[in-house]
Amino acid sequence: MAISRRYWLAGMAGGLASILPAAGLARLLATPPGPAGPFYPTELPLDDDNDLTHVAGREGVAKGEITDLTGRLLDTNGDTIPGARIEIWQCDANGRYHHPRDSGRSLDPNFQGFGHALTDAQGRYRFRTIRPVPYPGRTPHIHMAVFTPGDRPFVTQLYIQGEPRNRGDFLFQRIPVEARERAMAAFVAEAQGEAAFSAMFDLVLGVTPNA
Repeated sequence: MAISRRYWLAGMAGGLASILPAAGLARLLATPPGPAGPFYPTELPLDDDNDLTHVAGREGVAKGEITDLTGRLLDTNGDTIPGARIEIWQCDANGRYHHPRDSGRSLDPNFQGFGHALTDAQGRYRFRTIRPVPYPGRTPHIHMAVFTPGDRPFVTQLYIQGEPRNRGDFLFQRIPVEARERAMAAFVAEAQGEAAFSAMFDLVLGVTPNA
């Protein structure tokens, strides 16, 4: 299956080549796990590619600050993991998930809400989505799940580096202090291009994900 049926975000090979690990990289610390939460889709949408800002059959663009999310999937030895399925899901700019249990706020019909990508031969992934927003009781975050053959799915939540609401978020506070930096990414404002922000986040899998 292609990483995106409709839209492959250009420049992947050139733009990420500079961040590949050097030979002899020290052992990496694993990304801390997190709960999937109650809003993982009950039924996967027909359109579930890596561009969450457009929905097949609709001409509109998602509300919110368009963001390019990129990174690599690694093991703790620093080796890249190709051919893995990475899923993300998050609420729309109105703070609502595409889920029957979430209601009370208007739903953005132009936001896909869920998407997936397959890591390439160098373990890289890429999504176009929106900068996550808060909703009642939670700091901004993006849910992520990794599926590799023979292993249980690894689930985590990606937070915004420097977001003040993190200090009051009950799930963020459950992450050990020394591991919190490994659950965050800097969302950097972009002066050019379609995306308002970019974020780079490497996922590092331990030996027994979510054990």
